[in-house]
Amino acid sequence: MIYTTQVPHLEKGIRSGITLGKFDGLHRGHQKLINCIKERQSRDCRTVIFTFDVAPKSFMLHTSPKFLLTYEERRELAEGLGVDILTECPFTEELMHMEPEAFVKEYLVDRLHGEYLAVGPDFRFGYQRKGTPQLLQELGKVYGFYTEIVEKEKYGNRDISSTYVREELEKGHMEEVNRLLGYIYFTKGEIVHGRQLGRTIGIPTANLIPPSIKKLPPNGVYITESVIQGKTYQGITNVGYKPTVKENFLGVETYLFSCHEDLYGQEAEVKFYRYLRPELKFSSLEELKIQMMRDIQTGKEYFQQKKK
Repeated sequence: MIYTTQVPHLEKGIRSGITLGKFDGLHRGHQKLINCIKERQSRDCRTVIFTFDVAPKSFMLHTSPKFLLTYEERRELAEGLGVDILTECPFTEELMHMEPEAFVKEYLVDRLHGEYLAVGPDFRFGYQRKGTPQLLQELGKVYGFYTEIVEKEKYGNRDISSTYVREELEKGHMEEVNRLLGYIYFTKGEIVHGRQLGRTIGIPTANLIPPSIKKLPPNGVYITESVIQGKTYQGITNVGYKPTVKENFLGVETYLFSCHEDLYGQEAEVKFYRYLRPELKFSSLEELKIQMMRDIQTGKEYFQQKKK
C-alpha cells in the first residue's frame, strides 16, 4: 500500500475508486465503503482512501482530540483491508475555503483520476460544508465519474459511526465496541520498566505507555490478549494510574498468563475483550494480590468459555 501525506498525481491511464471521510476507527461502516470500491476495482484502477491529516473541526478549534486509531494503526489496518493508496491530505486554510467543485476537479479528477466514488449519505466537503453526495453525482456527469451513496451499516437500529464507537468505549462496553469495529479494540506500545512491584507479589507484569493521541477505555481492569513478537498471550490488563502504588502516568499494565520471557523493549499490541472492574486503591499490597488472583481466575475462565 502507498501511504502519502500529499494527494498524488496518478500516472496517465491509471484510474481510481475513492472513498472519502475521517476514517477514525476504520469500523464496519468504513469497511463497507472500502468493500464498495474494491468490488468496482479493475486492473488499471486503484482503491483510494482520501482523508485529512487533522480533523477539520479540530483544525478550526485548535484542539488535540484522542483518536480510536493512531495514524500508524490506521495505515496498518487499511493495508490489511486491501487498500492501494491512503492519502492524508494536509488540511490548510486554503483547503478549508476551497469551493466544492474546485476540490473535486483538482484532487479527485486531475490528480486521482477518479472513476468511482463511494460516500455515506451524510458526507460533506468543501467550503462551509456545501458539498454533498448529490452534488458529487451532478459533478460526475461533468467530469466523468460515478458516485454511489452507500447506506449506513447498522448495529441494531442505530447507524454505526465513530461517535457511536466512542460512546461505547467511554462506558467500557468492550464487547459492543468490538462488534461495531469488526475487530478487537487495541493499543500498542513498547514494553518498559515499571516499578517492578508485580514481581514482589509474585505477579510480574508488562508495562507500556500508549501513544498520547490514543483514546483508551476507562481506567480499570480488562480481560485482554497481547501480541508480542508474533505470539499471543492471554491475560488481564490494568488501564490507569495504579493508585495503590501512586504511579503518576497513565499506563497499560498487563499480567500474561503463560509468559516467563524477558520482554523489555519489545512492542506489544494489547487487545481488549471485556471490562472486569474499576481501578481500586487497596490498603496493602497483600490485598492487591488477593484481588489480582481473583481477576486472573476470572480471565482464565473467560477464555475457557470462548473455546467451547
